[in-house]
Amino acid sequence: MLEAIVSWDVGILYGIQELFRSGWMDGLMTTITRFGDGGIFWIAVAACCLASRPGRKMGYSMAAALLIGLVVGNLLLKPLVARIRPFDLVGFGPLLISAPTDFSFPSGHTLHSFSCATVIWRYSRGWGWGAYLLAALIGFSRLYLFVHYPTDVLAGALLGIGIGWLAVFLIRRWEKARGSLPGCPGETR
Repeated sequence: MLEAIVSWDVGILYGIQELFRSGWMDGLMTTITRFGDGGIFWIAVAACCLASRPGRKMGYSMAAALLIGLVVGNLLLKPLVARIRPFDLVGFGPLLISAPTDFSFPSGHTLHSFSCATVIWRYSRGWGWGAYLLAALIGFSRLYLFVHYPTDVLAGALLGIGIGWLAVFLIRRWEKARGSLPGCPGETR
């Protein structure tokens, strides 16, 4: 069964290469994937939210989502599953980006992007749809660049959505227990 999944995953990756590979897509996908590098884009968005009084609850929720995602995805699941990257498995190259040195499952870029997009969507549906679009593009970029399997990206998206909901729930619980978050108005949602 595991061999069939890996075969399916690799087949999709080669299919993406055949359908989409071009010079302009190479540039676009390497740019989009950088939005997920180290979660820096999402950290910057959370910091901007924290700096704005009306956005602080969302900022705290995004920070919580990023922290939970780091622990669950990067510190627990990646070493536990220890899945080799697809480019290493099949000898694909040269890569368009520096080769990641950690394990493949789940996609951290996708997990963090979907967790933050979910938080944004929970506070602002309009901005949330745009955040989900960016998260999906980041996930696709990981496939295009041959650094993740489709199942890594799917797992990252599903975990990220769950972590986003959990982060909002925890921050709202904390706010109710304490009466208010630091720097936030006293009303609760």
